[in-house]
Amino acid sequence: MNGSRTVTDRFSSAVNDLLERNQHPLRKVIDLLRAIILGSHGSIVEGVKWNAASFRTTDWFATLNGPKQTKQPMIILHAGAKAKGKSLKGRIADPDGLLVWLGNERAKIILKDQQAIQADREALRAIIQAWVEVC
Repeated sequence: MNGSRTVTDRFSSAVNDLLERNQHPLRKVIDLLRAIILGSHGSIVEGVKWNAASFRTTDWFATLNGPKQTKQPMIILHAGAKAKGKSLKGRIADPDGLLVWLGNERAKIILKDQQAIQADREALRAIIQAWVEVC
C-alpha cells in the first residue's frame, strides 16, 4: 500500500457509480461527507446499502442522502442494519448540538450546505469516531 494514498482513494467504486448513475444534485457535498467519514477512523469502509452511500466497520453504522433525499446534506447514524437494543443516546459527545436523536440507537445530522460542513468538519469527525467506538 502506498503511503501517499488519500481518503478519496478509499472511495468505493460502487458508491461512485451509484452517485453518477443518479446524477445526485448534492454530489459535491456528499463527496465531502464521504471524505470526512472515511478520514475519521481507519477501519471504516464504504459501500452501497439502502441505495445510498453507507459506511461500516464490522456492521453498517452510517448512511448518507439517497437519490430521493436532495434538499440538504444528511447523515443517518445507526447501530447496524437491524435494531440491537443498544442505547447510544447520551453516550456520544455532541457539544455543537449536531445530533437529532431518532431513538436510542439512531440519530441524524442535517447540514445546511458545503460551508456548514466545512465549519463543522472537526465536530463531525469526533461524532463519527465516538459512534464507531461505542457501536
